Amino acid sequence: MQRARFSKHAKLLNAADFDRVFEKSVRSSDPYFTVLARPNDLEHPRLGMAISKRRVKFSVGRNRLKRLVRENFRLSQQNYNADYVVMAGNKGAIASNQELKESLGRHWGLLKKKCADF
Repeated sequence: MQRARFSKHAKLLNAADFDRVFEKSVRSSDPYFTVLARPNDLEHPRLGMAISKRRVKFSVGRNRLKRLVRENFRLSQQNYNADYVVMAGNKGAIASNQELKESLGRHWGLLKKKCADF
């Protein structure tokens, strides 16, 4: 059985990559997440996360959100070749897994359209 992994080339790894997205990006927001996206010149999308203690108090909740976001991003084949930064919203920590997955699906679809027009 082959293991499905979230590979290193699919991650935003340094501060310059994050700054590039924060500097100029398109945004999608709801009570669970705020997702920023900016098209990149690579042949694949990349993901970065900024899940703060201010939004999600306990590490168990932050780690749960990160796992869900990574898995949803990895399984989502519709992502545009862009750099994405996901930040937790006010209700992210108390939402069910199903609500979070639906929210992320809406964000990926909306940002794909917005990035195409960027």
